[in-house]
Amino acid sequence: MKLISNFGRNCMDLIFPPVCGVCGVKLAVGSDDKMCSGCMAEIRFLRHPLCPVCGVEQIGQEGRGHLCGECLRLPPPYDVARSLVRYETAVRQLVHKLKYGGDTFVIGALADIIGGCDLSLFADCQWIVPVPLHLERLRARGLNQAATLARLFFSGREQAIRPDGLVRVRRTVAQTELRGIDRRKNLRNAFHPGSGFDLEKSIICLVDDVFTTGTTVSECSRVLKKHGAGAVKVLTLARAGIAR
Repeated sequence: MKLISNFGRNCMDLIFPPVCGVCGVKLAVGSDDKMCSGCMAEIRFLRHPLCPVCGVEQIGQEGRGHLCGECLRLPPPYDVARSLVRYETAVRQLVHKLKYGGDTFVIGALADIIGGCDLSLFADCQWIVPVPLHLERLRARGLNQAATLARLFFSGREQAIRPDGLVRVRRTVAQTELRGIDRRKNLRNAFHPGSGFDLEKSIICLVDDVFTTGTTVSECSRVLKKHGAGAVKVLTLARAGIAR
């Protein structure tokens, strides 16, 4: 039966040759790869030492990380945050195709990236909450990239994923268009827990695509804790910026 299945897949590959999810180059017939070796080589996974709270990479350090200056100066409302890879060329293209193009073909490549990562830090999370989009933006895009990533991060735990756990009640300007204090003002009162979602003392995993300044996940974490969450752990696919 497996031989027949492989034969069928190879026939389909001849008709519709598999291509790299990033650059579109043709892959070998019958290959399980979703990215070419060149694009895969561009992906850089975050490595220790990391700040134990926000997860930023630390340079010039050995062993376990220490609190970074930002977390010492202004402790974030979440308990811990981790990203898997650096937000660089190949990853940026995958995220943009999914986020702005609604291109679900890239899910295979994203699954390959996620599949090799240790997510045991989030095993105790009782609920998984994707950062929400405003309804108008969700309709325009056709999908919420954070919800898609949540299903990839926690395959097999679909019942714990709550796309309605947070609601974006106010449409905001894209955070990429703003800087500093304007980012925080932009998100003020933008989120609210979903109707009927009991947060009382729950450990929440908050999922988003990219950690840039942390403003969005911080505001979401603040709301979740204000309404009873016991702890909030942030998980993002990628981290923008440089090591500190």
